[in-house]
Amino acid sequence: MSPRTPAPRSRRERPAKPALTYEGIVHTAVRLMQTEGLQRVTMRRLAQELDTGPASLYVYVANTAELHAAILEKLLGAVDLTQATAAGDWRRRLVAVLDSYTWVLFEQPSLAQSALVARPSGPNYLALVEAILALLHEGGVPDEQAAWAVDVLLLVATATAAEHSARRSADDDAADELSYLTAAIAGVDPVKHPRTSALGTDLVSGAPRERLTWFFHVLINGTLATPRRAGSPDA
Repeated sequence: MSPRTPAPRSRRERPAKPALTYEGIVHTAVRLMQTEGLQRVTMRRLAQELDTGPASLYVYVANTAELHAAILEKLLGAVDLTQATAAGDWRRRLVAVLDSYTWVLFEQPSLAQSALVARPSGPNYLALVEAILALLHEGGVPDEQAAWAVDVLLLVATATAAEHSARRSADDDAADELSYLTAAIAGVDPVKHPRTSALGTDLVSGAPRERLTWFFHVLINGTLATPRRAGSPDA
């Protein structure tokens, strides 16, 4: 006797799927990124995870790039903005905010590289921008310089995180490259390259976080001292 074919299950007996929401889509996308990596967070893969069709997602998210921006926006909620209203030197507090932003990206290596082109516009990103602008204003940076400084400061932080994530994904190769560079600098011809020879391995010295802090101070001080018109042909 052949086994009986199971009777088809009525749709009414199946548990109802939760209704799609923007928040639910982003929450699932973040979870997928953390378990499978950002490269796996596509509209098709996300639709599969949510047991729906990709077309249903386009009602909420226009494309994969927008989805990645939404993931970044969600994670920006972890940036520590308390320094914006704390006491103390405004430069130090601004560096602390930027440092927190950078390390949020350090924790998500694949997202750091995507963040170079992703453009979040949600409340977490706007809160970060407001905190930076408030600290620049407190430091007496003219508004027109502060307006452009936000882009530069976040770009350097994002690029640093992206570089760090790329190196971390190929630790052995990165270590070899640094070793080769250090050796090349140490053995440089002082006649052909006198300044390189004089500075020596100090060119590659310093821990990543130490160098990043210095970068931020350079940018902040430069913002304070450089009018926007300084780079124009009419200056």
